Amino acid sequence: MTTSPTHLALLILALLAVFLLALLAAVTAGLLARWDGASAPAALLRAGIAFGGALTLLIAVLALVAGTLT
Repeated sequence: MTTSPTHLALLILALLAVFLLALLAAVTAGLLARWDGASAPAALLRAGIAFGGALTLLIAVLALVAGTLT
């Protein structure tokens, strides 16, 4: 099965959007943790957990949508 360049470009853009949303969630979680009085390592740990969770959830939703459309 061959994919058209348009489908590949849309997939790359969707993955970039997912990555940026997960990064935004991580930055927000880290800043909120720091604002709440957590130390810098604890805030980074919470940001990493938020990034991993958001990325996992968004990739799963992207796979579901891609599977539905094909």
